[in-house]
Amino acid sequence: MRILIAPSGFKESLSAGTVAAAIARGVRRVLPFARTESLPLVDGGEGSAAALAEALGGRLVPRTTTGPVGDPVASHLALLPDGTAVVEMAATAGLRLVPRDRRDPGLTTTYGVGELIAAALDHGVRRVLVGCGDSGTSDGGAGALTALGARLLDAGGRELPPGGTALARLDRIDASGLDPRLSDVELLVACNPCNVLCGPRGVARVFGPQKGATPERVAELEAALERWAEILERDVLAHRGTELGAGELRTAPGSGASGGLGAGLAALGGRLLPRFEVLLGHVDLDAKIAAADLVITAEGAIDAQTPSGKIPAEVARRAKRYGKPVLALAGTIGAGADQVHAAGIDAFESIVPGPMRLAEAIDGGEEFLVAAAERALRMVMVGARLPQAARPRWRAESPDAARLTRAGVREDDAAFAARKSSAVSAVDDAAFAARKGAAVDDAAARRTGRVRGMVA
Repeated sequence: MRILIAPSGFKESLSAGTVAAAIARGVRRVLPFARTESLPLVDGGEGSAAALAEALGGRLVPRTTTGPVGDPVASHLALLPDGTAVVEMAATAGLRLVPRDRRDPGLTTTYGVGELIAAALDHGVRRVLVGCGDSGTSDGGAGALTALGARLLDAGGRELPPGGTALARLDRIDASGLDPRLSDVELLVACNPCNVLCGPRGVARVFGPQKGATPERVAELEAALERWAEILERDVLAHRGTELGAGELRTAPGSGASGGLGAGLAALGGRLLPRFEVLLGHVDLDAKIAAADLVITAEGAIDAQTPSGKIPAEVARRAKRYGKPVLALAGTIGAGADQVHAAGIDAFESIVPGPMRLAEAIDGGEEFLVAAAERALRMVMVGARLPQAARPRWRAESPDAARLTRAGVREDDAAFAARKSSAVSAVDDAAFAARKGAAVDDAAARRTGRVRGMVA
């Protein structure tokens, strides 16, 4: 049996690599002879710069920057062989860098992001890729622009303090001091296109509470970011070569990335790109999914937001093309979690074994993942022992399934027939091997047709 383990990290807790390793341990407890492949995935948030540097032969460059609450933090950027610098906003303005007793997205700043972009320019790069995700800010990228030379002024000509709520007093932006080197590089922003700056699904309303905003603070941020969008378009975007037209910044796909950082960088001429198109190309995810019998993914939370550009939903969307079943493990199961089934996730489970404090869940996260993976695989084994007629038939979008459907085979049957090495068959093989203490050659088992009836 071939199992692909393709998780995200758990925010403020476990890296994607640690999550993948823990799931693999749980799988081996049940299916010791299964062939597993771990593929930790990043979405522009924590760990993205390091992952790209490792995958593409680059290197990390340490820097000390201004953190989200104004204190110095140890940060970094990545330099890649092709002349690209990778700036991971979470490395300088991420939520994990905001002390829990100081979490107020109306006051935190992206100033450190601008410092990292300036550091990248110091290295003479041709391209700057900014990864958005896991942010602890909602200042619309105002801090980043300030670090790059812009001055944000109130009606009296005074510079505004850091933070998103101060933008409600913004009267004009003096962009004359912006770093001129910005015009000589390609600025790319890897972001979630589902996140927009303003409106009913604007970042203040959707993500403000996650970052510590009270309902009153959310309302203040909404108004402040509306003001920011208006002045940013007038004083910056209108004078630079951008892909956005008048009035588009408020709701442009990705403009709300990382608390509106996407909007600020777009006004500088940055191109807002779907993050998975930018970040997953180097790992050949589709080929690995096609070769697997079962896909396991994971993230810190499974809820109504998961289908909107989160890693488990992206993995499931791609797996659905090949008719591959997908299991998802999560630290928490939130409201609207059932919506992930439509995104292609066939089953999900919380790793937390019972009620406990958040600190306990974080401390025990790695072992909880191991145990949850074991539980999930044992349930798959139960499914493998069901009568043939009771087994699920995974819908596929593969060419083989389409060919069989055109030939008059019912769509579900076509999908099932197209997957000659389906997850159920593979589980049967692995179960037999585990029970008899010897590995079963999957291909030989399928040729003889004996394995399916031998598992009692």
